[in-house]
Amino acid sequence: MSKQQEKRPLLEARDVSEVFGGLKAVSDFNFHINKGELVGLIGPNGAGKTTVFNLFTGVYQPTTGEIRLDGRSLTGKRPYQITQMGIARTFQNIRLFSELTVLDNVKIAFHNHVKYNVLEAVLRVGRYYAEEERIEAQSLRLLDIFHLKDKAGELAKNLPYGAQRRLEIARALAAGPKLLLLDEPAAGMNPQETQELMEMIRWIRKEFGLTVLLIEHDMSLVMGICERIYVLEYGMVIASGTPEEVQKDPEVIRAYLGGE
Repeated sequence: MSKQQEKRPLLEARDVSEVFGGLKAVSDFNFHINKGELVGLIGPNGAGKTTVFNLFTGVYQPTTGEIRLDGRSLTGKRPYQITQMGIARTFQNIRLFSELTVLDNVKIAFHNHVKYNVLEAVLRVGRYYAEEERIEAQSLRLLDIFHLKDKAGELAKNLPYGAQRRLEIARALAAGPKLLLLDEPAAGMNPQETQELMEMIRWIRKEFGLTVLLIEHDMSLVMGICERIYVLEYGMVIASGTPEEVQKDPEVIRAYLGGE
């Protein structure tokens, strides 16, 4: 690997803007995250944070600018293609397959990387059974990690809220990402659950060798685990740096923390 490749960000956005009917939801957005980093994206409600996630995952296409993953442009790529390239995400509002079992929710994500073809799946021959056994074993391992193995046969909709959050993260990991995007993972959690989530994010980052970008309103979580933070206001980056630098930034105090 060349020195240039080593220094290249895993994900980079250059001068990205997103316009909806004349309204700039994101404006001249510049961002990078390096392999192995844990970075936060914060800002007031309506600042454009989820729009950024939607741009990174192909839900929206940039009006202007460019986004690259591992040096490859994401322009024109559909969400499933971007997932195959190595980005997985969770959502602010949990999006599970509520009528499927906990186990099936995770197995579906693994099928993004199956090694059998359509004919083998229809006829149930060749590599089909071996692959299905592998996927089930790996799915159960993930559920065990997230303390959900004993719930594998239950419908996802019947899980408590915190367990649904954990299941959504487990499903995202099943896609085999390089980069994990977490959209307000602590939303609706009590302080104890938030603390457990913080430890879990640290652990899965190390265990799975992941790069993690998270949106979060819980400042104790963001400041406690993120190495760098970007702050958005009205779709523009108003500050970036370490948690300590961001906390002291006058623009952040004014816009996000309620200072004068």
